[in-house]
Amino acid sequence: MVAPLGQRLGLLPVTDEIFGEPTAARQESGPFTLMSPGLAGRLKDWSRGGQVAYVEADFWGGSGSQAAALWENGRRGWGPEHASIQAGPPRDDWPINAVLARLGAVRAGAADLFDAVGLGRERDLEGWRRAALDALDAPGYDAWEAACRARQEADARAAAERDRYARRDDVPVVLDGRTVMRMLGLPPSPMVGAAIRHLQEVHLERGPLTRDEAATELRRWARSFRSTR
Repeated sequence: MVAPLGQRLGLLPVTDEIFGEPTAARQESGPFTLMSPGLAGRLKDWSRGGQVAYVEADFWGGSGSQAAALWENGRRGWGPEHASIQAGPPRDDWPINAVLARLGAVRAGAADLFDAVGLGRERDLEGWRRAALDALDAPGYDAWEAACRARQEADARAAAERDRYARRDDVPVVLDGRTVMRMLGLPPSPMVGAAIRHLQEVHLERGPLTRDEAATELRRWARSFRSTR
């Protein structure tokens, strides 16, 4: 991930074009696993117009590693620094937090600078690249964050809607699917799953139902369900 500082801190992806050098030209450089001579040269060139940082990280379950370096005025001015990270409270001296501070990032209520600039949304370099490529057309970080939040809310609504039609495996139901279809005059359809799911939710709220109680509740639910469609 390349982070140049202009009017605001921006995050840019290290694209396939940048990493598209011959495999033989790539090499590990200190703590970095995806550094190459070509990328190092680009970072030096870009830094003539302002500070540029390169960071890498790999996390799983809160533990992992991260590395960072800073270029300015056509040369590397800080780092590379590397650290093994254990799950726990974030520290300001972790390499990525340290380089973001040098870039002028502001915590603004986040747990640390790593989260403040959105890096905490993913757990490794590849995740950042996907997120950054997705954000290339966003006019700014705030717009990108709002779009991400809107997508998450839409996904949550879609998941909740799918859940309405999914039978739970951990709750018994006194009426099976064929009985539900016969009672309500339904063909095989998602509404059958929704009916069974409703009876399971009633079971959790009130306790086990008899077949007659379940049939009465099912007909009441079906009238209400159809009126809202």
